[in-house]
Amino acid sequence: MLRFALPLAATLVAAPALAETWDMPTPYGDTTFHTQNIRDFASDVSAATDGALEITVHSAGSLFPHSEIKNAVRSRQVPIGEFFLSTLANEDLTFGMDSQPFLATSYDEAAELWEAQKPAIEKLLGEQGLMPLFSVPWPAQGLYTKKEIQSVEDLNGLRFRAYNAALEEFATLAGAAPVQVEAPDIPQAFSTGQVEAMITSPSTGANSKAWDFLSHYTPINAWVPKNIVVVNQRVFDGLDESVQQAVLDAAAAAEARGLEMSKAETEAKVAELEENGITVYEPSEELVSGLKEIGDQMLENWKSSASETAMSALEAYQQ
Repeated sequence: MLRFALPLAATLVAAPALAETWDMPTPYGDTTFHTQNIRDFASDVSAATDGALEITVHSAGSLFPHSEIKNAVRSRQVPIGEFFLSTLANEDLTFGMDSQPFLATSYDEAAELWEAQKPAIEKLLGEQGLMPLFSVPWPAQGLYTKKEIQSVEDLNGLRFRAYNAALEEFATLAGAAPVQVEAPDIPQAFSTGQVEAMITSPSTGANSKAWDFLSHYTPINAWVPKNIVVVNQRVFDGLDESVQQAVLDAAAAAEARGLEMSKAETEAKVAELEENGITVYEPSEELVSGLKEIGDQMLENWKSSASETAMSALEAYQQ
């Protein structure tokens, strides 16, 4: 009997540690470049750790609704997740800076804003036990309607899709009626008349097949919002140092790759909208002027309610 005990003991000592698996909820479908980028991120982590950490991506809100993802990570129901950053603006206005109309309207300006915003975001999320891993911008936001819009007055009375507090305010100031609708529900919302217009990215417009329920798009480049991926700090700290570094390296690669994907997405999705029959037109000077007036008013309103943290980030950006 003893001669069998020794090999068994040796086998137990030599056995590799079990791989750790993380479930990762994301709010957008598999055709969205953010989700594709995150799947690449998960693959990079798996490859870099030789399978010691596997990340299972649950897309399109299939594991948690978008509004619950941040708190699911915070409460360690899942270790990691992605969400639209400005949905947290009700916690602190710092989170919503990238959705302030006409504050940052290009990728370069959005990058500068993120550099100013990032230290404050890290602090605010850190207080909740969360650590940002990477962020990726959407294409600049355009206006989708069922007719050509020549001025802000043309928006008056329209039921307007909103996905955060800033867009609710924007719609109200434009004389429209804001209605909360998540990205996966856009087709049904338009088809049932729940909404009649929206401001969103070319990505979301094309992925929701906007040509099935509206006819016009104009690239007003209102703002360049972003998604953010966060990890539970306690869970991350429990990883081996080599695995931690692999996650951080994969995150840096995902942020850089995601930016390039976003730029390519802008061109491709606008072309897709046009190819499918949507009229793509340049906004009139009257429309741009009216929209910028709303943006200026919103920024003044924002300042009156902003925390010291948010004001510091704005000042850093505007220097």
